[in-house]
Amino acid sequence: MTPKYPLFQKFRHLVCAGILCTAAVMSATEPAVAQTAPTSVDETASDPQKEVAVAPSVRDTEIEDRLRRILSASKWFTALEVSVREGIVFLDGQAETDERKEWARQLALRTEGVVAVVDQIEVDAQISWDLAPTWREIDRLADRAKWFAPVTIVSLLILFLAWMLSRGVAALARHSLRTRIPSPLLLHFVARVLSIPVLLIGLYLVLQLAGLTRLAVTVLGGTGLVGIILGLAFREIAENSLASILLSVRNPFRAGDWIRVAGHQGIVQSLNMRTTVLMTMDGNHVQIPNALVFTSIIENFSTNPNRRSEFIVGIGYDDSVPDAQAVIIEALRAHPAVLDDPEPNALVDELGASTVDIRVQFWFDGKSYSIFKVRSALMRQVKQALQNAGISMPDASREIIFPNGVLIRHAKASSSDQEAPTPAARIRGAANATSGEGDLASEVDDLERQADAADPPSAGENLLASTGGKGAGKN
Repeated sequence: MTPKYPLFQKFRHLVCAGILCTAAVMSATEPAVAQTAPTSVDETASDPQKEVAVAPSVRDTEIEDRLRRILSASKWFTALEVSVREGIVFLDGQAETDERKEWARQLALRTEGVVAVVDQIEVDAQISWDLAPTWREIDRLADRAKWFAPVTIVSLLILFLAWMLSRGVAALARHSLRTRIPSPLLLHFVARVLSIPVLLIGLYLVLQLAGLTRLAVTVLGGTGLVGIILGLAFREIAENSLASILLSVRNPFRAGDWIRVAGHQGIVQSLNMRTTVLMTMDGNHVQIPNALVFTSIIENFSTNPNRRSEFIVGIGYDDSVPDAQAVIIEALRAHPAVLDDPEPNALVDELGASTVDIRVQFWFDGKSYSIFKVRSALMRQVKQALQNAGISMPDASREIIFPNGVLIRHAKASSSDQEAPTPAARIRGAANATSGEGDLASEVDDLERQADAADPPSAGENLLASTGGKGAGKN
């Protein structure tokens, strides 16, 4: 209804505009108060987006009717109420999402004649049992799978053919270069290197087929960079692999050799790309990293079958050293395991506190005899020969105090014409081996039988040549 007095109408519009401008200035100059005042999500008022006209050109009823019809047509709101007073739109009702609530507010702001919007719409999220979007997504994935299936099958076929072709190239390289490269490890490495380009070509074709041309070029162009990165990341593995190649080229030992390296002693079982496997004297498998083997001192007892061993014998100061040396040499030469060339020695090593120490050295066939058994038999026979020859072997000197004195008795003197024992009599009864020493045979055969019966660690192909012994070269 239009007022009858135009001056009163103008005065009313001026008062309303003044009130709105005063509220806007207060909200701008007092931000702290606005921040501390509680604000409801359901009651948000939007600031005017443009200057407020003094004489509105659109009636409030027209704005209210237009907004109600548009919001009702969307069917997004329930219990909808729209009211307009002096160009301020008040929205009330319920919506399912925040996006629909914001859409209603923006719609009201863009309506002609609207000064501000007070949005009191509540968001009431409801569970939707409409499975239509789910089925649409499944149909979309099914369509993509139908397109991707032929590409996947062809890609897998190309990768399989590339892998088979790379194996064929590696086998052909090993067969062709076997006479030129004597080292099994180096031959294996060269064959692998020649087969890698075939796999890279297959990967390039798969990426091209999938439409990843740039990635395919990057893979081929960045192979060297990837190799450097992997080399830094797997430095220890690279060191062991390189050490295995160098060990195969230098060939310091073969499968079946008896060696001592890095504090471990045993029979070489295999050399792979990472470790060297030994069967120790206790029958245990020991895996030593190839980098450690390459930088350590390697003692190969199988390179020369003849080995030298030694032990110390102490005689009394009152005994004749030359006689003792002759008795020891005679006992050594009488044993079948001791070699005549090089000849055995009995050398004065040290003048101890109570004994003259003689170092006994001898050579024997290490391939046929056990060093532990032969040494035991010779120490036993030398002791027996020295005792038969009347040569004393006193123990270390000790100071013993007798507080009550010592009773001394004179023993009957022995006959001066008593014959000294002959060299043959000195060692008579001293057998070359006892039941405790066994047959003096080398333990290599026993260890090889244990290696055949054991389940060795699977660490790759054995890259060593065998010495020809039983069980040598097994992985």
